[in-house]
Amino acid sequence: MTQMKKIPVCLLASILFLLPVKSIPSTDSGEVREFIQTYLAETAQRKFMWLTGDKKQVSSQILSHSYYKIRVPYWQAENANRSRTAKTAWVLEEIGKEKLITIGVVIEEQKIQAVRILKFRESRGWEVKLPSFTQQFKGSQLNDKNQLTQTVDGISGATLSVRAVTHIARLALYLQSTLPNP
Repeated sequence: MTQMKKIPVCLLASILFLLPVKSIPSTDSGEVREFIQTYLAETAQRKFMWLTGDKKQVSSQILSHSYYKIRVPYWQAENANRSRTAKTAWVLEEIGKEKLITIGVVIEEQKIQAVRILKFRESRGWEVKLPSFTQQFKGSQLNDKNQLTQTVDGISGATLSVRAVTHIARLALYLQSTLPNP
């Protein structure tokens, strides 16, 4: 009798082991910690913004789809006031062609200071990781139509990855603008 119970359990365990597991990105990875320490400080405080109401609606317009999380992490220096002019680092994710790209965006005074690709999981479009691409975002702001004020050059063969990074840069600027005034 106990022999019969073991077989289904072993079979079930084997089947579960063979099923593909979707990678769930973490904002606690080494890349994220190093990014935060580089652009803010070791004492930066992790905070969260809830995407509800207008924030959810505008975020969906910027991305052309709903963001897959209801709250997004961002970091501010420990002594910074929680305002839209404070220097913040946002870690957001967007799908390139098929997989998530984890992107860090640093914003100060409503301008992008830096964009860095923290985790690239796609098989193509890796060129968006290059500084020659990410530096194009520096100094960019949002206009009244939630578009970047600077033109971003595309990369042949990486159109979807370029689009993903551009969308996240716009989303980070928008979310920063929703923080309270000082």
